[in-house]
Amino acid sequence: MEFLADCRARMALDLLANTWHGVVLWALRHGPERPVTLRTRIGGISDKALAETLRRLEHHGLVTRRRYREAPPRVEYALTPLGESLLGPLEALGEWADRHGDAVMAAQERVS
Repeated sequence: MEFLADCRARMALDLLANTWHGVVLWALRHGPERPVTLRTRIGGISDKALAETLRRLEHHGLVTRRRYREAPPRVEYALTPLGESLLGPLEALGEWADRHGDAVMAAQERVS
């Protein structure tokens, strides 16, 4: 596989390069969640950033939005099968970060 400007591997890397995409996908791994629950679980994400991230993930076909006709209105987000297919690679990336994060931070400090 070649990594070219318009290849599918680059598309996948671009999806995960966003600060919040992988975090939100991982937070949805146990099932549908309301935005307020996601914000609490994730921590450090603003309402605006979460809303934009969920919209982008929905646009890419990785999450679905379900609106309930209740008072007050309720919305839940869930992974699609396509989104679920990213959980394995996300877990592998997290394991890599856990094993090598100290080395990366040490290298960054040496360069700074």
